[in-house]
Amino acid sequence: MDIANATILMVGLIFALLVTGLPLAFITGLIAMAFTFGWFGPNALPLVTSRVYGFVTEYSLVAVPMFVLMASLLDRSGIAKDLFNAMRMFAGRLPGGVAVQTIIVAFFLAALSGIIGGEIVLLGMLALPQMLRLGYDKRLSIGVVCAGGALGTMMPPSIVLIIYGMIASVSIADLFTAAITPAVLLMAAYIAYVLVRCFRNPALGPPLSPEDTDAGFSSKGEALRAIMIPALIAGMVLGSIYGGIASVTEAAAMGVFGVLLAIASRGEFSIKTLHGSLGQTMTTCGMIIWIGIGAAALVGVYNLMGGNRFVSGMIQGMEVAPILIILVMMAILLLLGLFLDWIGIAMLALPIFIPIVVQLGYDPIWFGILFAVNMQVSFLSPPFGPAAFYLKGVAPPGISLKDIYISVLPFIAIQLCVLAMILMWPQIPLWMLN
Repeated sequence: MDIANATILMVGLIFALLVTGLPLAFITGLIAMAFTFGWFGPNALPLVTSRVYGFVTEYSLVAVPMFVLMASLLDRSGIAKDLFNAMRMFAGRLPGGVAVQTIIVAFFLAALSGIIGGEIVLLGMLALPQMLRLGYDKRLSIGVVCAGGALGTMMPPSIVLIIYGMIASVSIADLFTAAITPAVLLMAAYIAYVLVRCFRNPALGPPLSPEDTDAGFSSKGEALRAIMIPALIAGMVLGSIYGGIASVTEAAAMGVFGVLLAIASRGEFSIKTLHGSLGQTMTTCGMIIWIGIGAAALVGVYNLMGGNRFVSGMIQGMEVAPILIILVMMAILLLLGLFLDWIGIAMLALPIFIPIVVQLGYDPIWFGILFAVNMQVSFLSPPFGPAAFYLKGVAPPGISLKDIYISVLPFIAIQLCVLAMILMWPQIPLWMLN
């Protein structure tokens, strides 16, 4: 069998086994073993296991459990709830104000943890019931929660960017710096969309009454103090990275310490809280590591078969402008995002795509930001769309998956517009690095 037919067989087996409901980690691992023994024989097994060992011993991975633990602790504390309620005082009686506030709170939470699932669940429990109670349009409310929660793929300290930096062997701090402008641009685009719709039709987001604006705080000063705690934690984490004081991994540990200190100062710390947070961290990181192990094995054997040279030659053999090759890559990532989790896409596609991007003369930092925006689209896109399932688990009974999928469509369009802008004007993410 030649490499072209082997590639078709490998891709076909992945999608065929996905239909059976097997976890992606097991699918990639099984296919890797089958091709290792079928193509090379048992003597090639140590070459594949060395790829797996290289993945699990990567120092940058240490930052992942730290940021996951930060998110888990925030989920179990009242910090996020107080942040949401405090922002309501500053939203005032603006049409769509609570939806705007939800997007800003989502941005803050993304800057604290970089974990998408936890943010969507938290906003689904805090913000969605409030907006529905205040008479907000159901689809607008759902879309705001899902799109806002997905900002974690872009806003540092994004786990997506950490994994990309590890695979691409580029500076994670530079990726974080480059991601700030696109993340702010996305947040601003979401806010602009909400305000335009609510000013044109105030019934979609009715202004707040004075009773709703108070939100349990006696003054704006008290509400401001509730905002300061998460702002200080985010500033400590990101400031230490950008200031060159700490590496990403060290900053992640500092963030966990800051959250623990904040929880203790609020009198919310308990062994039960710590135990639950550590358990959730183990579960989440275990999933990431197992998918990474399977994908590393699969990509390793595929490269040994000459797959990377085959794909590189096929793509570079296209007699088109280099930017069109990047567009083809974006289309492939969008297609994979309909069926696969982001970590699987990253581990399977990036080791093949990144060398081609570099050979074409493009900046891998810029491509990393494109990848992160693309993964935002995948978080919302049906039929897989993890955001829909995260929200469905905590949404009020009257909200169906169909409602969620319809609600996120305008926000997917906004994400695609931002993706196109970054493709057309690479300086959007890169200007802060110059």
